[in-house]
Amino acid sequence: MLLPMRKKTESAAPVVVIGAGMAGARLAARVPGVTVVGEERHAPYNRVLLADVLAGRYAPDVIALPATEVRRGVRAVRIDRADRLVHCDDGSVLHYGRLVLATGSNPVLPPLRGLGATLPDGVHPFRTLDDALALRTAVRPGARAVVIGGGLLGVSAARALAECGAQVVLAQQGEHLMERQLDPEAAALLRVHLEALGVEVHTECRVRGLRCPGTPPAVRAVQLGDGYELAADLTVLACGVRPRTGLARAAGLDVRKGIVVDDELRTSDPYIHALGDCAEHRSTLYGLAGPALEQADVLAEVLAGRPARYEGTRALTRLTLRSPDPVHALDLAAFGEARPLPGDDVIRLSDATRGAYRTVVLRDGRLAGGVLLGDLGAVAGLARTWQDDEPLPPAMSLLHLLTDDGGH
Repeated sequence: MLLPMRKKTESAAPVVVIGAGMAGARLAARVPGVTVVGEERHAPYNRVLLADVLAGRYAPDVIALPATEVRRGVRAVRIDRADRLVHCDDGSVLHYGRLVLATGSNPVLPPLRGLGATLPDGVHPFRTLDDALALRTAVRPGARAVVIGGGLLGVSAARALAECGAQVVLAQQGEHLMERQLDPEAAALLRVHLEALGVEVHTECRVRGLRCPGTPPAVRAVQLGDGYELAADLTVLACGVRPRTGLARAAGLDVRKGIVVDDELRTSDPYIHALGDCAEHRSTLYGLAGPALEQADVLAEVLAGRPARYEGTRALTRLTLRSPDPVHALDLAAFGEARPLPGDDVIRLSDATRGAYRTVVLRDGRLAGGVLLGDLGAVAGLARTWQDDEPLPPAMSLLHLLTDDGGH
């Protein structure tokens, strides 16, 4: 019996990837013959190193990923699921057998007075290579820069701007810096590090609006909730990110906070997959490079017809705040749940001489999470112990978990 012509076309049709970020580029490197559509004009690059570009340590070509053929500067505008077509803003139409959405995320623009659909002069998001290059061009020694947001991106941006000679104020609404990753003690040490470099840190600080006089409007001050104003030549918005789901939602795919995928990274349409920042797997959005790359590796196996399942990622966050002066460099790593629950055991080791701080949380005989600042010699062993999620051997000393060999 002859198969319907539609089936022959499906098997021969290519894999199309929408999005040329780290996840899309990793998948393209693993799957031959993929067509990648990317909005940015740049070749795919390592987003983790954007702060190093802003600080002037790396040129854009240094952070480029291994060569991947990408249709640059092209935006996908509509998915036709019935005929399996992707319509692009340059008028081109791509036919797919499997479609992969790697659309990433957008920076969150907070609802501030003075902030409209078009950003005033001097106001910058910090998410893309173009954002980093624009900030690098705008910053001058002595410039007054206010960074709104004290998470991973905000801390990285503030540190890089300080290296450029700017007078930097970091405004964080929460109780301490990097609340998602750090415990209060580690955040306090991070704050001391930033303040030693001249960054003025304000926590529990609500930003109400921007004062942007002139035509066109240009930022001159950041207005705080208590009425105080921070003078600003530059303002960086580092208030988090939101998955880009508009294309998937318009196509009728199942979308919650992100594009819902199963263990084969498959959406509610069996011919469409999603991965990276835009994908929601088992109700989890990761928003980190490590899980995105792991998802790409799993999907490469699935697309090749080999059995593979994504079970989730136990993600470790690592941040290196580099400096020309090694004394002012700082390494940080965080994993799992660093905030203890009632009944948990907490072990801390602080070494002021070596500039090291380590804490781990033990729960029901297992390693639940931890934070390390300064000397990261123990991070590999601790991360392995945590990722394996096995009960700790009775003979293992609790203090031994924090030694340089990680218990090995």
